[in-house]
Amino acid sequence: MDLHSEMILDEYRSALPVFAKMQGEVMQRLHEALAKNGIIVTAIDSRIKTEESLAGKLALKGAKYATLSDITDILGARIITFYTDDVDRIAAMAEQLFEVDWTNSVDKRKLHELDSFGYNSLHYICRLPGYDYRFELQLRTTLQHAWAAINHDIGYKTGVEIPHEYLRRINRLAGILELADDEFSRIRTEITDYRRRVQQLVKNGKLDDVMLDGDTFRSYLEARPLDRLNKRIAAINQAEIQEVPLVRYLRVLKALECNTLGDVNRLIRQYEEAAYRLARHQLGNTDLDIISSAVGLQNICIVCILSQGGGKMGLLRLFNTLNGHNSQNEELAQMTYEQAKSLQL
Repeated sequence: MDLHSEMILDEYRSALPVFAKMQGEVMQRLHEALAKNGIIVTAIDSRIKTEESLAGKLALKGAKYATLSDITDILGARIITFYTDDVDRIAAMAEQLFEVDWTNSVDKRKLHELDSFGYNSLHYICRLPGYDYRFELQLRTTLQHAWAAINHDIGYKTGVEIPHEYLRRINRLAGILELADDEFSRIRTEITDYRRRVQQLVKNGKLDDVMLDGDTFRSYLEARPLDRLNKRIAAINQAEIQEVPLVRYLRVLKALECNTLGDVNRLIRQYEEAAYRLARHQLGNTDLDIISSAVGLQNICIVCILSQGGGKMGLLRLFNTLNGHNSQNEELAQMTYEQAKSLQL
């Protein structure tokens, strides 16, 4: 190694504490910004180039660098995202956090020829205010990261040039990964749009236009359609209502032939009064002062099953669905059946 490169290495050794401080500040800013913007990533990491790695780089092209500050990847940070559009979101975020050296930054996603597939990523060269040294920020998706690792392993690990036949097959696979990346982002966008449409339909009361599924049921429950019944039931004993998830009732409602949110809404309205009478009978002789927010919906399902002739076996299926199969469900079904029978539900 020549004297010039040795001088850069000496500067590197002296500047290591500075790079360590930069690393901490960069990671803190990135973590805080990701959390603030609600962006979930696969991984976020950073590294400071080792002396051995830097020496190898200087041995190859040391004359290219006048000083250590000309080397932009001593500190490197990398964020791996789930979706391609999150790469652009984080890029915009990074532009607010750091000074971007646009001349030396590279968007490899824009460098491909029409017949070329492969590894894409966005490389920003950045500077923290108050520091002389720059650092590299790499942004890529999980599939792009996987491709980079696989391509490096296949293409470089053996040190043997890959025949054209195999390169063609590798490029075909890379093209599939790129299509998958784009499709995942497109699907997420369409699902988000679908949820917005559902929320608007629910807000406008057009429940018959909304098919019943996990997402739509959650949107419906946000309107708290069971509050009135639950408050009436709680008033029997002046009880407190403990909130619990109601999504597990989705399977039960589907079994009761509810296909839309309109069907669910009609079911609640049709059996609400009978469900209250059943609860009054269940709680009237107790001092229970805490009830579950599921009590109203559960009693609606009970009286619906009995009104349709499901009997004790129908109740047993209900409790098995809600609680999993266990010996107590049969006792619960028998007791509930007798309570309902005495009320002629």
